[in-house]
Amino acid sequence: MSTEPEAPKVGLLVFFLIWAKRMRWTVPDVHVQALLWLEGKGNLAVLRCFRGFGKSTILAIYNAWRYYKDPTFRILHQSESDPTAYKTSRDTQNVIRNHPLTRHLLPPNQGTVEQWWVEGAADFRNASMFAKGILSNVTSARADECQNDDVEVPRNIQTPEAREKLRYRLDEQTHILVPGGSKLYIGTPHTHDSLYDEIEAMGADCLTIRMYADEHRIETATQLAYRLPFKPEVVFSGIGKHARVLRPGVDYSLSENTIVFNEPPGCLIDCYARPAWPGRFSAEELEKRRRETRTINAWDSQYQLHSKPVTEVRLDPAKLIPYDAEPVIRSANNAVSLWLGSVQIVGAVAYWDCSLGKVNSDASAFSLILTDARGQLYWQVCQGVEGELAEFDDKDRIIGGQVTQVRDLVLRFQIPCVVVETNGPGGFVPTILRQALKGTGCAVREEHSTVNKQKRILDALEPPLSSRFLWAHVDVLRGPLWDQMRDFNPAITNQPDDFLDSGAGAVSQTPVRIGKVVGNPTETQRKDWRPTAGVHEVQVDY
Repeated sequence: MSTEPEAPKVGLLVFFLIWAKRMRWTVPDVHVQALLWLEGKGNLAVLRCFRGFGKSTILAIYNAWRYYKDPTFRILHQSESDPTAYKTSRDTQNVIRNHPLTRHLLPPNQGTVEQWWVEGAADFRNASMFAKGILSNVTSARADECQNDDVEVPRNIQTPEAREKLRYRLDEQTHILVPGGSKLYIGTPHTHDSLYDEIEAMGADCLTIRMYADEHRIETATQLAYRLPFKPEVVFSGIGKHARVLRPGVDYSLSENTIVFNEPPGCLIDCYARPAWPGRFSAEELEKRRRETRTINAWDSQYQLHSKPVTEVRLDPAKLIPYDAEPVIRSANNAVSLWLGSVQIVGAVAYWDCSLGKVNSDASAFSLILTDARGQLYWQVCQGVEGELAEFDDKDRIIGGQVTQVRDLVLRFQIPCVVVETNGPGGFVPTILRQALKGTGCAVREEHSTVNKQKRILDALEPPLSSRFLWAHVDVLRGPLWDQMRDFNPAITNQPDDFLDSGAGAVSQTPVRIGKVVGNPTETQRKDWRPTAGVHEVQVDY
């Protein structure tokens, strides 16, 4: 008995358009772009799209199409939590039940929203759809495709440890996939070292759809005119409650690619062109969203898809001024001076936030801050000292350990004094350090801090960063300090901040210096009424 050949299966775009017609949707061009990419993507793929794009809705239709093409297909769908994963699973079931091409695929009372099988499924141990949160246990699963829908969220990437835990969970998918299986990541970045950048660097097939294709930022618009790389269609000023859309002809005018303001705005200006979905996201709608966005980082990450933390970066390492010079001691005219390049150094503070290297303890961090006569600060050393606090020989002489590493730094940089934080394990460290520094002429001063550590770090480092008078040696920037500054969140008490803390201690111990003001016309002359015996030269013979 002959059977009629099976009708050819339609592509994802046609499948979507049939559903869109049923739902009375107007399909924007940007959705067509995403659908064509999804159908032809590689085995490792990343789709980054702005908030409000409808990516989870598209993903549910994509899943239904997968089962339409091959009922034996198995999907492990993971999101940031179980309830969020269940939403896409439930949406996929709804599409299958109501789409004209798949309404026969989902039998009644088959499975739960967590896991279920379609008609034609061949593996009754592993469901057609298995939906779980990214931190849930999925060890025994098998899948043809692992989907990660917004697995990177503020809740699970606040600290480096949390980001490492997320990556550990994602690694499990490598062993869950059957040979030839695929991984799909969909979402928006929430941190500076975003998971999506890491996957892209591995050679993933990537599609990034920003709210605006063209963008140009003026950090602080203090001039009347600025040259732009394109002709803007929308111009925003500020962020948060002060954000607004500037009006052409009222707030500014355009002359070719030059924007001319009626008066200098004196704030952040963002110029955009080529919107992705102008029919849904008008300038007025985005103005409302921008006003309700607290930080410019959140706007950049959620709408322009730049890898930035959504919270405000209180200590931006990009504001550190790099330099590559070593201090040099010069002797002239019977005087000794210390120079950093062409700058004379007039002060130095070394701060040691010591640790004994126990499990879950901070690093034993040592920082050296130099300062010149103008009050500029130079973060010359920021490194950890390792090992036992001190190692002794048979005659109780110090022959190694952290204190000898500190001694080497003292001799190398001719440090006059080391401040030791005596909180915690540091209580008995000064005595041992003094013994190790005998003969160097370097003093040891004890510092016991009672101020909240987060507040202490911000109070010490925010002013010089914002005023741009904190420099950092390139070796400091290449070390762990950069990531600790970028990740620092004052609301978190348990985070890697030991190198920040040592630097903050050194800065807070540095005297404030104000450069000499020459020719000040408003200077008020006054007489010094204090008595003086004059200046005398005295010769003594001891």
